[in-house]
Amino acid sequence: MANINPFVVHGHIPPELFCDRKEESEKLLHFLNNQQNVVLSAPRRMGKAKLVEFVFDKPEMSDKYITVFIDILETGNLREFIFSLGNAVFNRIAKRSERLMKLFTSAIKSLQASFGYDPIQGMPTFDIKLGDLIYPEYTLKEIFSYIDQADKRCLIVIDEFQQICNYPEKNIEATLRTYIQKSKNANFVFAGSQRRIMSEMFGSEKRPFYNSAREIDLDAIDLSVYINFVQEQFKKATRSILPEAIEKVYGTFKGVTLYNQQIMNDAFDMAQDGEVIDLVKVDLLINDFIKENDKRIRELLHFVTDNQKEVLYAIASEGEVSGITSSAFTKKHRLKSPSSTQSALKSLLKSDLITRKNGLYSVSDPLMDLWLQKKVNKISI
Repeated sequence: MANINPFVVHGHIPPELFCDRKEESEKLLHFLNNQQNVVLSAPRRMGKAKLVEFVFDKPEMSDKYITVFIDILETGNLREFIFSLGNAVFNRIAKRSERLMKLFTSAIKSLQASFGYDPIQGMPTFDIKLGDLIYPEYTLKEIFSYIDQADKRCLIVIDEFQQICNYPEKNIEATLRTYIQKSKNANFVFAGSQRRIMSEMFGSEKRPFYNSAREIDLDAIDLSVYINFVQEQFKKATRSILPEAIEKVYGTFKGVTLYNQQIMNDAFDMAQDGEVIDLVKVDLLINDFIKENDKRIRELLHFVTDNQKEVLYAIASEGEVSGITSSAFTKKHRLKSPSSTQSALKSLLKSDLITRKNGLYSVSDPLMDLWLQKKVNKISI
């Protein structure tokens, strides 16, 4: 283990290198084993998908269930959702056996003419294009009917589930709720990074998914737990890092798991030559990380209007702020008007560039927040 970097950033995380999440993983196991659906909410990059993978990898889960995972963040309508679901079901369920493959091609009648064929394997392929989905709701019904015929119970994770609220089709929540409610052989994990929207979807009596799933809220790993984890990994490899250096990284990135792991990954590599990782060294690593992401953040902000950028910079300069539409805030940051700020806020919240918690607005992504602050303070990166 000392020969590899234990701070995994991409790909599968071995169980021995998975940090904490004991309470959350036990809850997820309990709910799913008792055939309950789950809402898993967390800010982006906090480790939702990795938690699900960690739980699904447990022998008591992998032996009992078929697991299906789809990420719908990039989908924009019902047809794209169905395409993602159908492709995942084909690869995770139909490919399990020749019987399930034949059952899939016969069950999805609306797409039979569009299936490809592999002459070497002598089996159909899911060579479906979006244009083949002529009757999307009918195809959706067929997919759910097929899932009910799988040889094991299915656990289906839909990541960034709040995205369905942006689909142009009417009553999409009610449509999905109907099929999910009637499903006889599957349970669902609805994972989402926009907590406000997820809370409304599952907590409002006026919404179809109201009170239909158990809730797990994923926050940052406890600081003391993370410090112990990091120091243990360094110690195993006879490398050194000061606890205050770990705390600096954790605080800088507000405990966001992916960013913590990235800096620790770099720090572990730096320490291989006998370097003791202190505050000075993590500052260098953080600054390098910001530089590395400079182009990506610039490209992202290219799609933001000037008015929205002004409000975004104003929020970043404050850290956390309330009363954004007040005349005092408008005057302090030389914004156009409270009404234009209100309009910008709606767009920034919708695009998840800012978040609102306990009445306070802040930049959602700690890395972007750092980048903006450096620009506001005219610090070179």
